[in-house]
Amino acid sequence: MSTDRQAPLRLGYEAPNFDAETTNGKINFHEFIGDGWVVLFSHPEDYTPVCTTELGAFAKLEPEFTKRGVKLIGLSANTIDSHSGWIKDINEISNTTLKFPIIGDKQRQVALLYDMIDHQDATNVDSKGIAFTIRSVFVIDPKKKIRTILSYPASTGRNTAEVLRIVDSLQTGDKHRVTTPINWVPGDDVIVAPPVKDEEARKLFPQFRAVKPYLRFTPLPTA
Repeated sequence: MSTDRQAPLRLGYEAPNFDAETTNGKINFHEFIGDGWVVLFSHPEDYTPVCTTELGAFAKLEPEFTKRGVKLIGLSANTIDSHSGWIKDINEISNTTLKFPIIGDKQRQVALLYDMIDHQDATNVDSKGIAFTIRSVFVIDPKKKIRTILSYPASTGRNTAEVLRIVDSLQTGDKHRVTTPINWVPGDDVIVAPPVKDEEARKLFPQFRAVKPYLRFTPLPTA
């Protein structure tokens, strides 16, 4: 596999394919995606405090991702043996059962492919001084297109509910031709997408209301 860095990846780009070893066996990433959604996320290192809380939280929330047709897959620059041992700690500390695969990326092949390497924190390195990964998140749709990219420093744990909220927003927008406002959660009113003109909007969203010509709120259709 090529280790050439294909940065910067951008929204709308096809997610780079790769073959990798995971805690659940070998995968080809595009085959793993299949016809569903995927959240690929990296953590800096096994057996570290923030990462342990994060993986436990993702494991607890995995059933909600599954309901939405979303697979989770983790990654760090550690071995499969390291991941497998650490999962026991995660399950014990978070009182959960982690089922999703974690990629063993000791050589940083996938990390380089997705530009997950830490260029900021001089302490986030292995015993040889080689940088570990940051906390990256890629939301990838069934067409294998990158729909969201998030990057967090090693010092800052993520919010798993926010990752799920992003998935809800993307899937809602794709289905209904809408966008979602600040702090939106499922059940809140959405915004009629700008390309949808008023005449069509009245047919699609009979209850829409225009606050401004460019800002039109509507509840989602119930059917």
